[in-house]
Amino acid sequence: MARESNNYWEEKLSELKREAGSKDSPFKQWKSEVLDQWNQATHNSEKEYYNSSGITIDELYTSSDLRKNFEEKYLGYPGQYPFTRGVYPNMYRGKLWTMRMFSGFGTPEDTNRRLKYLIQHGESGLSIAFDMPTLYGYDCDNKRADGEVGRCGVNVSSLRDMEDILSGIDLGEVSTSMTINAPASILTAMYIAVAKKQGVPLEKISGTVQADILKEYIAQKEWIYPPEAHLRLIRDMMVFCTENVPKWNYISISGYHIREAGSSAAQELAFTLADGFHYVEMGIEAGLNPDDFAPRLSFFFNASINFFEEIAKLRAARRIWATVLREKYGVKKERSLYLRFHTQTSGYSLTWQQPLNNIVRTTVEAMAGVLGGTQSLHTNSYDEAWALPSENAVKVALRTQQILAEETGIADTIDPLGGSYYVEWLTDKMEEEAFRYFAEIEKMGGILQAVKTGYIQKEIAATSYRRQIRIEQGKEVMVGVNKYVDEGEKPLNILRISRKAQKSQVAKLNTVKLNRNENRVKNALSRLEDALRDHNENSMPFIIEAVESYATLEEISNVGRNVFGGWKEPVLV
Repeated sequence: MARESNNYWEEKLSELKREAGSKDSPFKQWKSEVLDQWNQATHNSEKEYYNSSGITIDELYTSSDLRKNFEEKYLGYPGQYPFTRGVYPNMYRGKLWTMRMFSGFGTPEDTNRRLKYLIQHGESGLSIAFDMPTLYGYDCDNKRADGEVGRCGVNVSSLRDMEDILSGIDLGEVSTSMTINAPASILTAMYIAVAKKQGVPLEKISGTVQADILKEYIAQKEWIYPPEAHLRLIRDMMVFCTENVPKWNYISISGYHIREAGSSAAQELAFTLADGFHYVEMGIEAGLNPDDFAPRLSFFFNASINFFEEIAKLRAARRIWATVLREKYGVKKERSLYLRFHTQTSGYSLTWQQPLNNIVRTTVEAMAGVLGGTQSLHTNSYDEAWALPSENAVKVALRTQQILAEETGIADTIDPLGGSYYVEWLTDKMEEEAFRYFAEIEKMGGILQAVKTGYIQKEIAATSYRRQIRIEQGKEVMVGVNKYVDEGEKPLNILRISRKAQKSQVAKLNTVKLNRNENRVKNALSRLEDALRDHNENSMPFIIEAVESYATLEEISNVGRNVFGGWKEPVLV
């Protein structure tokens, strides 16, 4: 009998282990009498197989490997608790996943043209990436922004830029995702301001802002203030949007960047969901009913190259989320238990060597996302190991999704891999690994403490280091990199962002400052500072007021810098 404790996570882990399956006698007999003898006769030396999560993979799985009460308790039917097979009863037979390509480069005008190009070619949702100055809350004319304007996403320094990005796009008709975290509340305020200018009621605008600041401290490292200050701003956005913008998902809890930082699939699963549970607790502490706000939390996962591991990860994520929300947080409405997620194929799996191979990698990863039951999908472009995607490359990436959706039959039946002994066993193992991490994090005092002490960052770094060693030793094959290498490859024609983007943005920012009402700006920023100094005040209306006065991104961010200060990461070695 496994050890019991007062820790929910440990008790759950013990329960999962108690119910785990094990190889039965017929399997063992087949292995000794058939497989082992065959290997011996054919001089086949079995090597050890394992995935990114360190889970050893057996040669064969049978029904004996599955948990007790597997079908009734852990699998169920699509659209029913625990949602292992999908959150909707008919999944893609009712509605295909949203094809949402990550877009954003250069000036707002450049990005507006790219968004319209993708809509013209069949994209069904917008996804906007921002450049480094924007991600850190600096304007395009700050000396820290020099050389970075428009390089890894679109630059936004004021409301005028958001107006230009969305020019000619009806916000009442599209769903928009914005990958922004530290200044998420400011960019959300800008989106709301544009909707108001378009005459679109806030009840009609839909989309997602990432706003997963815990992930920033874990993986992407783009913060402005200390963690507690950012979490307070996210709390304010949660409360404001719950009450005023009912179709806006205010946090996209992101495992994608955790994976891109070098984590395993199991670590991505565990740390992402642990972040999600913290946001649930934050909403409850803010006085919200989890049944009201849980449906507004969405997820963003990575689909990497180990096909079955990725599918199992996504199925386990749905089951864990539903189980924990119901058992630990008392969520009652079935819809509130849905884990809905966007998936992006893996950037770090792409190689600059033989870049056309990346189309194949992306296709396999996209299939994993679809077979894992994603609600929306971004497919990377084959040239992204070199630069931001060119127009031709991004069209191929979009066409990849369209071919999967409309030519392959992959969406014809619901959860086609459900019941696969291997997939179900691997789903169980991923779930156990996640609960093992949850229990560890709980012992440390929770996810915030685990992040502030650097525990999670160290776990990811160790995994990334071990993988890099395997690649350098040739134990993990990367075609074109450490095997089947071509000499003398010619460089690609790539998208290049010129200095003209920065000059154009600075000129526009100067015009904005010349034409705005300075007293209005000053008063709005003063009221915002007062709001930020009062922990019980909701800052969101004051941020919207500042945005609408055409206070710049940096001016608004600086109010917070004055109130909250900055943050330095703990030493991790």
